[in-house]
Amino acid sequence: MAQTNILLESGTNELEIVEFYIDEIPREGEEPHRCYYGINVAKVLEIIRLPALTDMPDASDPAVMGAFDLRSEIIPLIDLSLRVRKRRFDEGSPKVIVTEFNRITTAFLVSGVTRIHRISWEEVEAPSKQVSSLTENSITGVVKLEGRIVFLLDLEKIVADLNPSMRREVEIEADLVQRVTKRTPKALLADDSTMIRRMLSKVLEDAGFKVTRSINGKMAWEQINQWKAMAEDEGKHITDFVNVVVSDIEMPVMDGHNLTKRIKDDPMLRRIPVILCSSIITDTLRHKGESVGADDQISKAEVQDLPARVLRLVESFQSE
Repeated sequence: MAQTNILLESGTNELEIVEFYIDEIPREGEEPHRCYYGINVAKVLEIIRLPALTDMPDASDPAVMGAFDLRSEIIPLIDLSLRVRKRRFDEGSPKVIVTEFNRITTAFLVSGVTRIHRISWEEVEAPSKQVSSLTENSITGVVKLEGRIVFLLDLEKIVADLNPSMRREVEIEADLVQRVTKRTPKALLADDSTMIRRMLSKVLEDAGFKVTRSINGKMAWEQINQWKAMAEDEGKHITDFVNVVVSDIEMPVMDGHNLTKRIKDDPMLRRIPVILCSSIITDTLRHKGESVGADDQISKAEVQDLPARVLRLVESFQSE
């Protein structure tokens, strides 16, 4: 299923989402309430029926239902309804969505799957502060499809909440800090996940980078154009304002591929190195970043390597 995403052209600001739903236990005299959610097809390996499960002793959370064997790989199954605080209506034939992101394979139990939609990131609205706070920042986008509201879930945060050890502290080598501090490079970071944005900012700032944050590609693009106008007005180089862009790929309004293409298509801005940092960077999807001119790509699972990779880009561009 995830292979259909490869048919999308890079940099067109499009994505495909799998729409699924969770049926909530009804109140007396009412029909079950159906809540709709979505996930990027690029994260979906396959959709299967509920398999036979093996209990996982001392599971850290009641949402962890157990594990199952899928082609010799042991995969944990998470009852997604418990992570989004819904009481799932346990009737019918539930479906299991098997995902892979950040080099981790996880399965999620849902009530059912509707279909795949191809949409533009411009159709995806960033959640309001109220929606984010009420959902514990587990929603990264809101889209209206066929008259209903579909919430795009931050599955990275959900998995990290289930396994706090994934949020490990990144130790920065003193030599690297000295090299960064010597140049005091300015980085623009674009990521829609509050959790990831804070984590990446801390990692880069601990290494000595000066970080400006944006919550999506559109805001990052607007910030870059402000700097471009200032550089032109003041007779300066764009690198006096920004030395590197670190961008997620999946973001409402404008994704990282489209942002990268815009930067690299601009004669003045193309001298800014761009590194894509995303949970969906794999060997099969890496070519999409390459086609829009990304200078480097790194999985969020390799966050410990991010400062060194970013510095390497900055040094290589400044030496040319």
